[in-house]
This record gives sequence, C-alpha cells and structure tokens, in this order.
Amino acid sequence: MRVVQPIEWTPAGVVMIDQRRLPAELVRHTYTDYRDVAAAIRDMVIRGAPAIGVAAAMGIALGVLHSEARSIAELRNEFPLICEAMACTRPTAVDLFWAIDRMKRRFEELAAAPNLHAIRDALVSEALRIHEEKHAIDEAIGRFGAALMPESGQVMTQCNAGALATAGIGTALGVIRIAVEQGRKLRVFVPETRPYLQGARLTAWELAEGGIPLTLITDNMVGHFLKTGKIGAVVVGADRIAANGDTANKIGTYQIAVLAHENGVPFYVAAPISTLDLSISTGESIPIEERPAEEVTHIRGIQIAPDVEAANPAFDVTPARLITAIITERGVASPPYRDSLARLFSESALQQEKGLAVARERPAPAR
Repeated sequence: MRVVQPIEWTPAGVVMIDQRRLPAELVRHTYTDYRDVAAAIRDMVIRGAPAIGVAAAMGIALGVLHSEARSIAELRNEFPLICEAMACTRPTAVDLFWAIDRMKRRFEELAAAPNLHAIRDALVSEALRIHEEKHAIDEAIGRFGAALMPESGQVMTQCNAGALATAGIGTALGVIRIAVEQGRKLRVFVPETRPYLQGARLTAWELAEGGIPLTLITDNMVGHFLKTGKIGAVVVGADRIAANGDTANKIGTYQIAVLAHENGVPFYVAAPISTLDLSISTGESIPIEERPAEEVTHIRGIQIAPDVEAANPAFDVTPARLITAIITERGVASPPYRDSLARLFSESALQQEKGLAVARERPAPAR
C-alpha cells in the first residue's frame, strides 16, 4: 500500500511536500534555513501535529548545523532563538512543543561535548530519530485501532490524519490502513473539512493513492450519513489531548462527535502519547489557533463571499464524554481518561527513556 512521506532529511536540506498544492500538483521544496522551515510550518506547507513535530526538530537541527557560531558558548546563546522561531509558528498542536523540548533536552545533555561538530552531529541524529520513531508509533496505533474497526462496512474520519500529517503511516488513517491490510472490507466517508479542505484535498488523495475505497462528502452531510446506521465507527486524529481526555482536533470534529453520540456510533481518537498534555486539566485550557479570514472567504485565491467579517478557528475541542476510546501506541485508553491516560503516559515515559538510551548507543539513521 503506497504511503507518501511529507518530509525528509537529505544532504541538500529538509525536503517537504507542499500540501497546499495537493491534489493538483505534487511539489517538493528544499529548505536550508531554519527560518524557512518555521515559515513552512506557519504557512501550512506541512501540517498535522506529528509531522509538525518532525519538521520542528529538523528545523532546529538545520539551524544548529548551519549556525555561524564559532564556539559552544556562541551556539548556546543562539540556540534559544532557533527554538523560539519554531515555537512561534502554531499554538495548538502539542507535538510541536514536545519535539522542541526534546531537542532542548538533547542540547543540554551535550554540555560536555568536545566541539561544535559533535553537537551538530548529535542534534541532527536526534531529529532523524524523532522521524524514525513516528513510523513505529503509527504502526502500533494502527494495530491497536484496527481491532476496533468493523469487519466490513463504512467508517468516517475528519480532516487528514494520514501519512501527510504524521510522517509515518498516519494515526486515524493508519488504523484504517492496517484494518484493510488485515482483510477488513471498509469504505471511508471523508468530509471535505472546510475551510482548508484537508479532507477533500489530502485524505481523499491519500486513500485513493492507497487503493482504499472512499466517498467524499460535504461537511453538512455528516449528520445525514451517521443517521443512516451504515457508519460503523468514526476515527479521527488529535492535536492536543487534555488530562481528562478532552481532545482538540480540526474544526468540525466536535459536531461529528455529537452526531455520532446521538446516533450510537463509536467515536475513536487515534493519537500518539506525545499528543497528551497532562499539564492541562481540561480542554478549556487548550489554545485555539485563529487563522486568516481569507481562508473562509476565498478558495485558492478565488473570492466566494462578500467582504464581510469571517471567523476561522482552526480547531475545536471534543469533550471526553463523547469519546468512546483513545488509541495510542501504548494501548487503548478507556473512560475515565484521567486515570487511563496518566497510566499510559507514565508507561510511555519509562519506555521512551529506555529506548532513547539504547538508540543513542547505536549508529544514527542514514542521512
């Protein structure tokens, strides 16, 4: 099953698919400056919480690699500026800040490094490992989630939580991919996801490329199809999950969850442990990005509405009470989420520390 990767580290620089141009064109850009990587995140050349995290890590590595610092002390002064450029891009996806924090921790571990070359090499290796780990994480999420999908019939997703969004095989789409590979006969209902049309442009494209049957619908058809009784499950991704299980995902997710609950359809969230933000008690504290009004009043530069005020929150928050289960790489969390998520988070932290210790003893992935 073909999986297109949205980001790669190459000798020429960080290469990204310009997701704004899909599905009409498959265009890749090469970035050699960390500020340009930050701009690519902010301008949605790359999007999706895990993929943004990978991009931030690579952007930081790029900044350190090409820094003009002549001493470790000079690099130490410059490093916070590089990290801040990434942190200022998009506020909602916690994977972004998770990746930045991990790169910061690795930098601090290198305080006794013998020279600048050793620091640069180690931070590039760390960014590559973050990317490498996304594949294994998505595969694990997919295996756990596939068991929850119907043997046959229709499922629904929202926005794009595929390889384009995660730099692996996808979270929500990874669940569907593995379920299909295991022999389940599924058709995916894909809402278009206005205003940026990630469902119509990206999820439909990914599923078609992978040979998975799909039906594209407009956002205001969701209730109609959930009411038919033919949708066996809804599975979506996440950008940030609070300690109580409240989940921020692409705008429109909340109304799908409400309609799924009303019609007795299981509603699953598929997301890596890095998406959990246990410092936030409930979804009320999750910052919601407000994007430009032109994304609502225009499509591909063509004006579709008069010059009026337009709201454009990029995300909404689905209350935990509407979520049947949260699928992670460490297992499936069930209500009450405050207990089950905390347990998975603690187990993952221990596992990650062991894994990182082993990873740093082996050669870095090829560049």
